[in-house]
Amino acid sequence: MRSTAEKTADVKAEAYRLGFLACGIARAGFLEEEAPRLERWLRERRQGDMSYMANHFDLRLDPRKLVPGAKSVISLAYNYYTPPGQADPDAPKLSTYAYGRDYHKTVKQRLKPLMAFIRERFGDVDMRAFVDSAPVMEKAWAERAGVGWAGKNANVVRRQQGSFFFLCELITDLDLEPDAPATDHCGTCRRCIDACPTGAIIQPYVVDGSKCISYFTIELKDAIPQEMKGRFDNWVFGCDVCQQVCPWNRFSTPHTEPEFMPKEKLMTLSRDEWHGMTEVLFEELFHASAVKRTKFSGLKRNLGFLGR
Repeated sequence: MRSTAEKTADVKAEAYRLGFLACGIARAGFLEEEAPRLERWLRERRQGDMSYMANHFDLRLDPRKLVPGAKSVISLAYNYYTPPGQADPDAPKLSTYAYGRDYHKTVKQRLKPLMAFIRERFGDVDMRAFVDSAPVMEKAWAERAGVGWAGKNANVVRRQQGSFFFLCELITDLDLEPDAPATDHCGTCRRCIDACPTGAIIQPYVVDGSKCISYFTIELKDAIPQEMKGRFDNWVFGCDVCQQVCPWNRFSTPHTEPEFMPKEKLMTLSRDEWHGMTEVLFEELFHASAVKRTKFSGLKRNLGFLGR
């Protein structure tokens, strides 16, 4: 029978073989430190109209309620860094993570071989996979598992790889050896705070989601508040500013995931073509893309808000 340390080494080796950028382990348990912070964040209405953020409060704080008998949280990172490539510098900007296929679908598919490996190697293991689509505090688990630290912009950062990666988790009853938590390496830097176009980073490590460009262009279903006019820095879907200015992202390297490669037609779209976009073109460019989240009507609203 393999020891806990050997099982942990096996899981990590397979994760890296499958192309994950990082893999760390945390002991499944109640998130005591995060509980009061989450409660305060919600009480202050930092979630805006994202009412789902207040749902399943107890599940968010204890993975054992999602997988009864869970012992380990396997936290993984999957690279999506694509060097900026939109040809027209005046074209409305799209967040890098949305260049290719919807990451929920792609990363979930990449997790399946890892789950199959674990069951084949270790027998009847209970586990569930999560990719930003369930009440899991993925950033907290990434920190605890040593994958990276939550920076002042609330994105998880790795010293030698930056922050352009997706987080995902396997919550399992397999007993694995936990890693040491990640340590903070933001220091006195405040570039992300100073650069945020809408002042959404209200203090180091605290983001007011209701002020974020990503919230306005993706989550908000109503009209965008007029006081935000002229503050979007030409972002039409999402925003990468706080990542672009982060010094650690000088270490980011391009991903090798074919499904994240952007369509050439999307990258060469001119400013006028963006603003003249039809629903037919929208469907062609963003089939199976995360941009479908905002729907054609939402994208047109965003384009209209930017102005021509």
